[in-house]
Amino acid sequence: MERGVQRWVVDISEWDPSPHDFSSALSLLPPLEQSSVTRFVQMEDRKRALVSRLLQYALAHQVLAIPFHEIIINRTLEGKPYLECGHACVDFPNFNFNASHHGDYVAIASEPLCLVGVDIVSVVIPQKETPIEFVKNFSSCFSSFEWDNILSAGTSDDILTEFYRYWCLKEAYVKAIGSGVAYGLDKVEFHHSCWTNISVHVEGKLMREWRFWLLELGKGHLVSIARGHPRSATESYMRTLKQVEFGEEEYQTALHLPNAGFVSRTVEQLVTVLQKARDH
Repeated sequence: MERGVQRWVVDISEWDPSPHDFSSALSLLPPLEQSSVTRFVQMEDRKRALVSRLLQYALAHQVLAIPFHEIIINRTLEGKPYLECGHACVDFPNFNFNASHHGDYVAIASEPLCLVGVDIVSVVIPQKETPIEFVKNFSSCFSSFEWDNILSAGTSDDILTEFYRYWCLKEAYVKAIGSGVAYGLDKVEFHHSCWTNISVHVEGKLMREWRFWLLELGKGHLVSIARGHPRSATESYMRTLKQVEFGEEEYQTALHLPNAGFVSRTVEQLVTVLQKARDH
């Protein structure tokens, strides 16, 4: 099942497409996906949205060998993308993926059985307020335990980084279960040992069937991975999964699969893969 554990990342700061190159890459997507990219006004936002979708289609094609024209990616009521697997996912009991973009990076992660969530944050120093003022805007999203840890992290830069670490993990968990942003983030409380051995308590209960990783991507970016039990999925997302309940041994094996390192991909590589798949 390890082949189902994929981690890909693209540095979009290295991609400066001409209008023709951008249109050519965009044309690889279905019309509905194209409009979800072009609805953004700023070019940087369009680039992130496009690359996120290219990653999803390239992953489905390369890992699952789904013919290009048979790849169907839909969204739940909450807006979470999911793959209509059908007969293509026979090697994996519950193949699913999640994508994220912020700052210079766009990433995707997949799992063969467990739910997966990924989140990227760019640790940006706010321009119009101090780091402390900025962080306090989000105080309601943290438990008192987390909030104390954030405010006691050290310098204002340390506080900002600590805030983003917690935020990144919360987002990965919420995205893994398929919830919208309205989910009670203050009820999702993280514990850690120097940001390893990370665990989560939800409404005070330790969620033993979840694992988390927090990594540095470079250039002031952090990325987190959440891996957990399908029974935690929201109702609408759960309906898209092939299987929700598993035997304890099977689930524990999947939960403790090695967390693959991120593989750097370029936009040109993704475009080449999808062009070949389309024309095949």
